[in-house]
Amino acid sequence: MCHTIKTLFRDFGVNPTVYELDQIPARHGAANDFPVVFIGGNLVGGANEIMTLHLNGSLSGMLKRAGALWL
Repeated sequence: MCHTIKTLFRDFGVNPTVYELDQIPARHGAANDFPVVFIGGNLVGGANEIMTLHLNGSLSGMLKRAGALWL
């Protein structure tokens, strides 16, 4: 699902900062709630929350308010 969220943001024209936790040697915990998405420094949630925001039309507004989307 992480690939789907990255692709969605890039399709919007957003250049997300992505931390690939599976490529970091020292990880703590075993949480399965990935991706964890922050927009404008605020925790939005995971893939389900992002897709819900996209489908109800509020994701683009959130990205604009955060300065991540210029259109």
